[in-house]
Amino acid sequence: MENRFLLPHSFQMVGWIMFIPFLFLGIAHLYFDFNFSFLDFHLPAYSRDSLYTKGNLTDEIAALGLIISLMMIGFSKEKIEDEQIASLRLDSLQWSIYVNYLVLVLAIIFIHGMGFLVAMVYNMFTVLIFFIIRFRWAVYRETKLLNNQQL
Repeated sequence: MENRFLLPHSFQMVGWIMFIPFLFLGIAHLYFDFNFSFLDFHLPAYSRDSLYTKGNLTDEIAALGLIISLMMIGFSKEKIEDEQIASLRLDSLQWSIYVNYLVLVLAIIFIHGMGFLVAMVYNMFTVLIFFIIRFRWAVYRETKLLNNQQL
């Protein structure tokens, strides 16, 4: 089965290799206020005082790196890409959307103030993370089932 919208299989490993450093960079920035000093810029931004604000791009780099790496992991072809894998992919994506919005609803109800902003930062990545976890689990389960049937 040919799927035009999937990346080549080799992108999956590249995604995993990229994911680790960007994850650590994001955690270091979010919890330890780590910034690369060479990423300090005057950034265009809406503000009452001026059109520019001094900022650091470390968090933007970490977020973009995480999104790109998770997209590469989640949407790369499998070694054998058939109708069963396509079905598992679709089911996993639907499941991840449901879980993501359940988490979002719970965050809206129970988290307020600046904690909500932190929850929304995490929520940017949960669809992809839930999808990858669910899809990998479904592929593992199907592979195990097929191996048991062949014995």
